[in-house]
Amino acid sequence: MDLSNLLTTKQRLVLMTWEFGDWKYLINYGAVRSGKTFIDNILFLLELRVVKKRAEREGDKNPMYILAGFSSKSIQTNVIAELTNVFGIDVKFDRHGHFKLFGVEVIPAYTGSVRGVGSIRGMTSYGAYINEASLSTQEVFQEIIQRCSKPHARIICDTNPDNPQHWLKTDYIDNKDPKAKIESFHFTLDDNTFLTPDYVQALKHATPKGMFFDRSILGLWVTGEGAIYRDFNEKKMTVDETPNKLKYIAGVDWGYNHPCSITVFGIDEHGRYYLVDERTGRFKEIDYWTKVAKKLQKKYGYNIPFYCDTATPAYIQHFKNAGINALNGWKQVVPGIEIVASLMKQGRFFVWKNHTQKFMEEIYNYQWDDKAEDKPIKEMDHVMDSMRYALATPIHLEELKKQHQTNSRNNIKAGLKRFGL
Repeated sequence: MDLSNLLTTKQRLVLMTWEFGDWKYLINYGAVRSGKTFIDNILFLLELRVVKKRAEREGDKNPMYILAGFSSKSIQTNVIAELTNVFGIDVKFDRHGHFKLFGVEVIPAYTGSVRGVGSIRGMTSYGAYINEASLSTQEVFQEIIQRCSKPHARIICDTNPDNPQHWLKTDYIDNKDPKAKIESFHFTLDDNTFLTPDYVQALKHATPKGMFFDRSILGLWVTGEGAIYRDFNEKKMTVDETPNKLKYIAGVDWGYNHPCSITVFGIDEHGRYYLVDERTGRFKEIDYWTKVAKKLQKKYGYNIPFYCDTATPAYIQHFKNAGINALNGWKQVVPGIEIVASLMKQGRFFVWKNHTQKFMEEIYNYQWDDKAEDKPIKEMDHVMDSMRYALATPIHLEELKKQHQTNSRNNIKAGLKRFGL
């Protein structure tokens, strides 16, 4: 069978290794949209067929296999939805959250916390497929491995890169001991030759410089260094005036000894964001900031959403009691920074000249902490955090809504039926 129209060169190499290689762990890592999860989903189905045959030879009428991911939602999005949309497989869960496929009972496990592997404790598995492996805690990863104690049990993983000292890289990907039987494949964006050139070019030009580009496009395990928002250009991004018709959003980073900051952004019809107001100060009580928010409501609209730091829920409730549309901000720091940085990279971020207090000071001093793993230095970050809540939260929520639709549009069911899957 000619697979060149179905799989990329890198995916075909992985498939050949799966079939003919002598391995215990098969790890695909690298860039976003590079095809690593897609080939692992295929291997997952092929592996289940092998497990069923092995179990029949052993007289095991109920072989079990682990499907692991960061959360039930990530498993649904990255694996289950593709099984349905691409392969036409109707997954039906039982009352325990398990499902059967090709005569094998698949038990989901969630790697984001130790509690997520309660379903697999004590079981004996014929193997495991671990999606987004770098997001797993090491303790959970080890628990999954220990459950895969059937003879010839194998573990398949896929992941985006993280910092270069991550245990998955140092203990597994970098482990070249033949006795460990670890095979790993590095994927770059350019490995996915089925992507259209205009999509690849646009993604490269939209991805922020530094760590984000190295990880997302080149698939490298690198750490952040230096300034976080490298693409901010004061000459190009500072404007003397803003469009008349804007939709407004706000972000709030609470503080007292450390500054509290409220930022307001206007969004134009072309999806460009303008920082139109910033209020930052220290040693002010919540009543003071409530009055500030009320004035901003009057100026920018009473329904303006304030996306707030959830570290102080009492303050959020105080805002709500005062009639302010206070909402929980999205707290994921690095993904949130990437969203903001992407807006700058795409030329969709602007600052209204002379309408900020501390923004210009912070933007040039907001740095990665070279002593921590993927964390900013907790200095000069109050306006930056407020900005992140305001911009990243609604964009993230909108992306979640579109995610399932995107999976459906990428349907290539007809071609993959040639696999007999």
